[in-house]
Amino acid sequence: MPSEHFPLDTRFKPSSSLVTWFRINFLLVIFCFAVLFYLPIAFFNALPPEVHLVVLGGALVLAVLFFTWTGMYYASMWYELREDEMSWKRGVWFRRTGIVPYNRITNLDPVQGPVMRALGISSLSIQTAGYSGQYQPEIRIEAIEHAEELRELIRTMVRGHSGGDGTGTGAAPSTGRLLTTEMQVLEELKKIRALLERGR
Repeated sequence: MPSEHFPLDTRFKPSSSLVTWFRINFLLVIFCFAVLFYLPIAFFNALPPEVHLVVLGGALVLAVLFFTWTGMYYASMWYELREDEMSWKRGVWFRRTGIVPYNRITNLDPVQGPVMRALGISSLSIQTAGYSGQYQPEIRIEAIEHAEELRELIRTMVRGHSGGDGTGTGAAPSTGRLLTTEMQVLEELKKIRALLERGR
């Protein structure tokens, strides 16, 4: 299924509103900390002016560092959809890359909080079935403006590669491999038990 906003084999980035979203969340956390902890302590304990200056200076430095980091983090991010898998990269100090085959995807969950809704963005949480048979988050595509279009595109790719529907109702692709691994572990345990019994 062709997509206007997410063509195959072409890297795309989150909306630039990602930076605004991170920064608003940071300011909300600082505000809540001030209201719930710092102001009551300052009001009831009459802290000296030096303490206020240290706290204010620390908060300012932290804000400058975080605001700088968000811009660098956004610059490092990209996603790419291919015929049989999707890949991604992100990270400022520690770079992370990953590849997710469509036939491992079990769930596509859109996420949108109040701040994101105001900015017109959503995130897409992609889950896969691991070898343990348990669902685990594999990747989160953050701050996408056309999240529903992307979700439908990935669901179409999942259907074409695994027979599932991208909503968790398809069979986990690793079931056969899981059973084989369990049998191997069982055989090894039997051998260990036999050795222990011989040593008695």
